[in-house]
Amino acid sequence: MAIAGLNFVAVTAIVKHIGPAIPPQQAAFLRYLLGLVFVLPMLRPIFRVSMSRQMLILFTWRSVAHAGAVICWFFAVTRITIAEVTSMNYLAPIGVTVGAALFLGEKLAYRRILAVLVALIGAVIILRPGFRELSDGHLAMLLAALFFSVSFLTAKRLSDTMNAAVIVGILSVSVTVIMLPFALAVWVPPSTTQLLWLFFVSLFATAGHYTMTLAFRCAPVSVTQPVLFLQLVWSSILGVILFSEPTDIWVVTGGGVILGSVSFIAWREVQEDRRKSDTG
Repeated sequence: MAIAGLNFVAVTAIVKHIGPAIPPQQAAFLRYLLGLVFVLPMLRPIFRVSMSRQMLILFTWRSVAHAGAVICWFFAVTRITIAEVTSMNYLAPIGVTVGAALFLGEKLAYRRILAVLVALIGAVIILRPGFRELSDGHLAMLLAALFFSVSFLTAKRLSDTMNAAVIVGILSVSVTVIMLPFALAVWVPPSTTQLLWLFFVSLFATAGHYTMTLAFRCAPVSVTQPVLFLQLVWSSILGVILFSEPTDIWVVTGGGVILGSVSFIAWREVQEDRRKSDTG
């Protein structure tokens, strides 16, 4: 999980390095287009999938939400600090928790409700509305977290009946297609160097998801989740060293509060699963 965090921080740093030279819609599209090379082994099982109308609707919803999330995220990275992006990204699992209760009928016990409220307090600590001016980057990151929540929630529903590799493969292809017209509308001819950087974004993102999956396989979520806090530490250090971004104690504190809430929810889920297995 620590290595996964490093990979995701590398993704953020590279996108920050590219900056606004390439519009976020185009940068997001190229990241997924170049990343299709990692999806090639999944194409054969994708073509064999027999999909019902309901599954097609779910895949469509997920692809649209994920495309919107990625575009907002790329935009936010060029507008706010790496530490702010990382901290606010922790809000996505909170959205999944609330969405699972509202749309999937999962029980939302009072402890989880309290954890969600604590996470929202963490977001307020980061944004500090009324004490500083909120930029379009902050709003974009909030939208990104919301859209990622929809994407993850839909993936959770699809994972009940479909192979994980197929879900990832279909997402990669469909998001690339969806983002194509948005990229063409703002197209700027990229240099070879910029394309190489975006390929590394795809490489590090793929490596991050792979190592995170390995972490989930090796240890309970309650153990691996707190390690994500290292991602905030690394992103803060990288922001200072590479981009001369000031260290904001409020951002680090708010991110820690949100991550603590996410870790508590993950721990409660593990406890609930153990209780069900013991009684079942």
